[in-house]
Amino acid sequence: MNPAAAPPLTWLYAPGDRPEVVRKALVSGADVVIVDLEDAVAPDRRAYALAATAELLADPQPVPVHVRIHAPRDIPYLASLPGLVALRVPKVTHATDIGRIAELSRGLPLYPLLENALAVEHAYAIATAHPSVHGLALGEADLGADLGVREDRGLDWPRSRVVVAARAAGLPPPVQSVHPDVRDLDALAEGCARGRAMGFLGRAAIHPRQLPVIERAYLPTADEIAAAEEVVKAAETQEGALTLPDGRFVDPAVVTGARRVLALAARRA
Repeated sequence: MNPAAAPPLTWLYAPGDRPEVVRKALVSGADVVIVDLEDAVAPDRRAYALAATAELLADPQPVPVHVRIHAPRDIPYLASLPGLVALRVPKVTHATDIGRIAELSRGLPLYPLLENALAVEHAYAIATAHPSVHGLALGEADLGADLGVREDRGLDWPRSRVVVAARAAGLPPPVQSVHPDVRDLDALAEGCARGRAMGFLGRAAIHPRQLPVIERAYLPTADEIAAAEEVVKAAETQEGALTLPDGRFVDPAVVTGARRVLALAARRA
């Protein structure tokens, strides 16, 4: 990730078989729109969803659009569309799953979704399977069912595993999985705060009302901005590791993080 560029924080899913909903999502304020051809679409409407999505994405769109495919056979209909930025690939379990997808996708960025225990075990191998892999994400509903967890915190270890795998592979921090209750915004905010503390950056949503909550949760606080400004200012006058006036030791990785904080802070303007 370019630390000088503000990364996306909000990723809004929209069902591919409802193009009118996709169009609304495109002007909802989401940083990225994900057109879903998988779980959000009934099996008997998947052909229509694919055709409608291909028609919509035949033109460039006002925000980046990803498509969550249902199966690899969807890719030839999508890969060359001007309005498509990336593919989200569900149920990736092995690194070898990525090779054929990458071949079909013609260089499009890929975001594998890890949705079972074996996928989590293979997270780093999947993250480094091909240069087209630009990020990882968890499919928490399927993963929770696979693991048999009864509480949300039962997924904290897989979450940390994916954060570490992504960063070890040089990928951006993962985006949190969706919060399924679109009415409970307090729980959404609490979950975002926990995700941010664990190393996630941004969150997927299934309703536009969730977007402001996610953005607020992931924007830096005034204290964080002030601390980042101090670090960046000091780095401008001294290369490599440095010591701040209050005695804190700062290395280049901390400077990179501070610049990311300031890039996010620019969104407040």
